[in-house]
Amino acid sequence: MKMNKNIITIILLLSSATACSLQGNTCTESAADSRSGEKDANSVEAILTQLKQKTTKLTSYQAELEYRFKQPLLESETLRKGFLYYQKSDEKSMLRVNFQTLKQDDEKERKNPEHFIFDGIWLTRIDYQIKKAERRQLTEPNKPADPFELASRDLPVIGFTQTTDLKKQFEIKLAQQNKNEAEASFHLHLKVKPDSTYKDDYTAIDLWIDKKSHLPAKIIAITTEEDIYEIKFLKPVVNKKIDAKVFKFDIPKDFTIEIIPLKKKEAEARPERPVVSKVEPSRRDKS
Repeated sequence: MKMNKNIITIILLLSSATACSLQGNTCTESAADSRSGEKDANSVEAILTQLKQKTTKLTSYQAELEYRFKQPLLESETLRKGFLYYQKSDEKSMLRVNFQTLKQDDEKERKNPEHFIFDGIWLTRIDYQIKKAERRQLTEPNKPADPFELASRDLPVIGFTQTTDLKKQFEIKLAQQNKNEAEASFHLHLKVKPDSTYKDDYTAIDLWIDKKSHLPAKIIAITTEEDIYEIKFLKPVVNKKIDAKVFKFDIPKDFTIEIIPLKKKEAEARPERPVVSKVEPSRRDKS
């Protein structure tokens, strides 16, 4: 009886193989389904879903930062390097960007410390080159915002907060990549919609999302004036507690301090710009 079962099994396998050769694509359905599943996983919708899931669970983030500003018409380029730190909790969230160096065009890279600290209400900007600090209130004390959202008004940051709004503001497509790039990241091309709140600032934004962390790895934004903002997040560390001392700061006594409170009318009139904005280089960067 056992031998008969084995013979029947062999016959069924041979019959199946014969049917495959006769019917061509029939036996590749399983493989095709597998490829289809892989394609779906790489779709814009799936990528944005993963991004949303990751940012929702984000409690801390730190990375090396490269921030490049290009003006092709003037053949000018500025590169800043530094570090970014983000800590989120139920009580308070903080974001700090410490730029350490500056390189302009063909000049040598030089030390140029400039720090930005966002606490959900205030932006503190400390420029050690010109010995000046600015404290600017960005929202009401009883309505603190996520620091990444506040930072987006001064730095070209996209994808770390309110990712559901991306599809409202942009037409999003997968961009073509070479093999090496495709293994490391997803590349999304975001075209600004005609009715987008960003139509006066940008024409398009390219976003690279790291396949390991499922978080932004690189952003390139092209302005309506054809300037280019590029930001890279290097060596990211995700959801590892950051020492609270990182977010503490002291303004040296010999620094000029300017305090800019939030104007009520300005707060009421300000349109919601939850994801993207830009920071213009200082005058000395343009010279």
